[in-house]
Amino acid sequence: MSGQEGRLSAVPVTDAPDDAAAIETAALTKRYRRATALSDCSITVPQGRISALVGPNGAGKSTLLRVLTGLARPSGGSALVLGTAPRQDPAFLADIGYLAQDVPLYRRLSAEDHIRACAALNKRWDAATARTRLRELRVPLDRAVGTLSGGQRAQVGLSLALAKQPRLLLLDEPVAALDPLARRHFLSTITTAMAEAERAHTVVHTTQTARQSTLVIKRGGPLLDPAYQAEDISLEELVLAYMGAAAPAAYAHLSTVGEDQ
Repeated sequence: MSGQEGRLSAVPVTDAPDDAAAIETAALTKRYRRATALSDCSITVPQGRISALVGPNGAGKSTLLRVLTGLARPSGGSALVLGTAPRQDPAFLADIGYLAQDVPLYRRLSAEDHIRACAALNKRWDAATARTRLRELRVPLDRAVGTLSGGQRAQVGLSLALAKQPRLLLLDEPVAALDPLARRHFLSTITTAMAEAERAHTVVHTTQTARQSTLVIKRGGPLLDPAYQAEDISLEELVLAYMGAAAPAAYAHLSTVGEDQ
């Protein structure tokens, strides 16, 4: 990974010190024997933001998140999370919510079992919200999670991560196992939390045909040109647009309409 690529990671932070970034890495590198999983990664994520890192398979995205959560030690460079070095320490982990791509859960335990067990381990645990969210999504609370669908297990994992009320939430491919409706619901929740800070329109991706131009833009104000019709797009479409802009040859088949607000 070269510093600009990564996996979808939602990062809302409200309580970090004013002078501390949510995430800050400098020349971060992780090697496994002869293979380099992460190379010279330098990024800064300000507090109070939802950020998305995109990149192809094998770019080092999961490795980056493992380092940020203290599950892996860097081979070189540095990483700071909420102003401190990542580590497997109760004080550090109390502020970090992390949902891995494989959604690690105890297959024989029910969602309710997980909610009760986590209550004893997390000082800000919000069990009521976790139960309410899963009931609204019609995910059974009393069934072993090993008997649930992949999408339902992902929703359990996400609900547990949110119930922790973390200062920093890291999600590794959070919608990979969700059905289209659940994916839309999850991404719309993230999208509504995003705040537009740009003062001018920024073109993210352009698709040109003989009769029509389609632009994906970050809007900094009202769209005044009557020649263009504006439509909202989903967060998933926005991520694909950024990937298409970064690698037009690989993603030339993508077509996205609308704007990011």
